[in-house]
Amino acid sequence: MAPKVSVPSRLQPKPKRPGKKVGPQTPVEHGHNTAASAIGWIDERTSLSGAGRWMMFRKVPKGTNWFYTLGSATMFAFLSQAVTGGVLAMFYDPSPTRAYESIRHINNDVFLGEFVHGMHKWGSTVMVILVFLHMGRTFFFGAYKYPRELNWVIGVVLLILTMTMSFTGYLLPFDQRSYWASIVGVNINGTGPLVGPYLSDFLRAGPYFGATTLSRFYSIHMMAVPGAIAALIGFHLYLVAKLGTTAPPWIRAKAPEATREEKVAA
Repeated sequence: MAPKVSVPSRLQPKPKRPGKKVGPQTPVEHGHNTAASAIGWIDERTSLSGAGRWMMFRKVPKGTNWFYTLGSATMFAFLSQAVTGGVLAMFYDPSPTRAYESIRHINNDVFLGEFVHGMHKWGSTVMVILVFLHMGRTFFFGAYKYPRELNWVIGVVLLILTMTMSFTGYLLPFDQRSYWASIVGVNINGTGPLVGPYLSDFLRAGPYFGATTLSRFYSIHMMAVPGAIAALIGFHLYLVAKLGTTAPPWIRAKAPEATREEKVAA
């Protein structure tokens, strides 16, 4: 008869606990588990969840109201402009002889073309208004002061780039109104001190308006300015998450409570 060998408890198999039997997963549960597994697989290799928690879960000052949504509204207006502009670029022809006809083709022949063109056209006005409102809120709430001076400078640059994108996009239909209005705008820029004449020559791509002017405006409107805006918005959001937001000026900060040692000393 073989002697009995004692097995440590940590090596013994755990008894099965009686419980509710798990049935087959429903399609919804299966989809949730698949999505969670995919997100976990990505996060294990990128560690993006930490950055997401750092960006989203942060303290918000007391008294925060709808005025603080102007920056987010401006960002979503820019995203709308980027999406609708990308769709319009699929059908637009930046040629002096075919630019107007391509716009007419978008509005009359392309499915939902007039709707997308209207969103892009009026969305540019909405974005300009939101930028000014956001800058006004930042100024009157004193959010440009230490330590947020750099964020204020970035906001001013974003305002200039937004006006530049609106100005360069106005010429793209290349009709009589946009053509002569762009000439007036470029001539006004030429009256600026020192850099004015060079800026006008740069925008015209030469001494006068021509075929290369439309290409210059199109490249600035489609590539140069949106890329710079996207990069600065990313840096802007990083500084907002790092430095936080300011409380409204009508909310007074409470005095710090005295510590136990200070109370005993008093």
